[in-house]
Amino acid sequence: MAALPLATAEVCDANPHLIMNGELRALHPIFQIYGRRQVFAGPIVTLKVYEDNVLIREFLEEKGHGRVLVVDGGGSMRCAILGGNPVQQAQNNGWAGIVVNGCIRDVDEINGCDIGVRALNSHPMKANKKGMGEKHVPVTIAGTRICDGEWLYADTDGILVSRTELAV
Repeated sequence: MAALPLATAEVCDANPHLIMNGELRALHPIFQIYGRRQVFAGPIVTLKVYEDNVLIREFLEEKGHGRVLVVDGGGSMRCAILGGNPVQQAQNNGWAGIVVNGCIRDVDEINGCDIGVRALNSHPMKANKKGMGEKHVPVTIAGTRICDGEWLYADTDGILVSRTELAV
């Protein structure tokens, strides 16, 4: 079940103890906002790839059940690892959002989708298709370690990761 979207600033203000003990972390503000859904939340699925999008596409072909795919693309600015077709598929399959530590392309198409997408930037070149990467592993992006099964909350103020689902 997807989490109710929460205002990230309010969550931080209301939970200083969770911030102090590391259960609630804010990602560094390095991501651009894409997609029509500017506010999204859900349980995290992690993926680690580098300039390869095969595993990303495989995940997004599955039912999302309100989850958020967090992709550590190594911060590469040399090509896009996510494009319009997989984002459309993610929207249709019920994913809440996608966070990419890397680049995307087909920005106009992605901005037309009712899904939340965060990425470092856009790039016109496409990724490799070798199928290399690791699924369900801890990743470190934007100064934060993120694990499979944690919860992500995103809005226009930023992105929070929590060890547990947060209540309103």
